[in-house]
Amino acid sequence: MAAQPSPVRRAWRDGIGVAVATSAYGISFGALAASAGLDVWQACVLSLVMFTGGSQFAFVGVIAGGGVAGAAIASAALLGVRNVAYGLRMSPVIGPGALRRAAAAPLTIDESTAVSLAQTDAAARRTGFWVTGVGIYLGWNLSTLAGALLGDVLGDVRAYGLDAAAAAAFLALLWPRLQRRQAMAVGAAAAVVAGLLTPVMMPGLPVPVAALVAVAVGWSNRWERRTPDGVSVEVAP
Repeated sequence: MAAQPSPVRRAWRDGIGVAVATSAYGISFGALAASAGLDVWQACVLSLVMFTGGSQFAFVGVIAGGGVAGAAIASAALLGVRNVAYGLRMSPVIGPGALRRAAAAPLTIDESTAVSLAQTDAAARRTGFWVTGVGIYLGWNLSTLAGALLGDVLGDVRAYGLDAAAAAAFLALLWPRLQRRQAMAVGAAAAVVAGLLTPVMMPGLPVPVAALVAVAVGWSNRWERRTPDGVSVEVAP
């Protein structure tokens, strides 16, 4: 039987895989930004400074739909609020030090948090965070530039499946964690709410609403309890 990779090597593998998949999706953003009327440099600045895919797509979506800059900024900021929660969760993983935390702040995104928390020990979590965060930052900005330069040459970028790359990477990370009834209930509740609200709400709003539902279901903790030593165990039905 082949030896299993070490936790740190597994974190490197997961981080690089997610970075490649998510970076490819940046081509879609660059092309959409160009088609919405943004210059190449404007699209690139959004990726360099904002660097959160959901907020960037929300911003461009409002601009493309004829919305004003204020509405676009508000929509992007609403989606970006979730990164504050990620920062609180990732603080123990990053560790102390003002410079380290300052460097980690812009890299604390969906993917780096997901890869980090999917690892099994402290060293692997740190590795997963930095490999994913740095990898996506570099790849996302390069692919944004490529997409913005190519612009209309690409046509409908959804035809290439790039819009599904990030979602597929998330599912691959999430699936192994859905082994307990509590985790399944949280995921199912959030997915149902997001699916029902997406057709009827402003783009971006279903995500935080679904997150609140997930928190509520998780807080109820009907299917798990913690032992005195802090280990989580399932409660028999």
